[in-house]
Amino acid sequence: MPTIDYYLTCVSPWTYLGHRPVQQVAARHGAKLVVKPVNLGEMFKVSGQVALGERPAVRQRYRFIELQRFAEMRGRKLNPKPKFFPVNPTLADHTIIAILRSGRDPMAYMDSVFSAVWAEEKDISDEPTLASLLTAAGFDAAAILATAKEPETAAIRARNTQDAVDVDATGVPSFVLNGEPFWGQDRIDLLDRALSSGRVPFKAL
Repeated sequence: MPTIDYYLTCVSPWTYLGHRPVQQVAARHGAKLVVKPVNLGEMFKVSGQVALGERPAVRQRYRFIELQRFAEMRGRKLNPKPKFFPVNPTLADHTIIAILRSGRDPMAYMDSVFSAVWAEEKDISDEPTLASLLTAAGFDAAAILATAKEPETAAIRARNTQDAVDVDATGVPSFVLNGEPFWGQDRIDLLDRALSSGRVPFKAL
């Protein structure tokens, strides 16, 4: 079974737009997605990227066009300027890790969290909001949130972040197959092609 490391953070619109498509690709190839929430700010320090508000105005304007373009293509509702963005995604990211630590599948919950930001005008830095989403997804919200606040959960996110940096997956979402990073939801077709061909992974020269 092929394994795909899936690096993400809950507040990213690109993670939201790529979440369902990458699941479909993985299912089609019988591949396993290994979910790894990361600290995007720490990755930016290595990649040279800057926070959205620090980017040139032309790039900010083009981002809005791209968001609308891909939302239309993916068939996903998306507000390019949601009420609660940017917000700190740490607790939301940690709830995903907590679910993984419990041995359960976080995929449907993740979709609900991404949708909460980009389609439902909800604040995912707000603990009661996350509790509601956890309950709706069938989890014990109090237990998951308690685990999310444990030091080991934060340590896992830090290790995930370093793992991403080590394989040059310096943005989200990133998908890593056999050591080859595919950065961006617009690279899912290339990931699909690599899985179909079974080719040798490409490497930096």
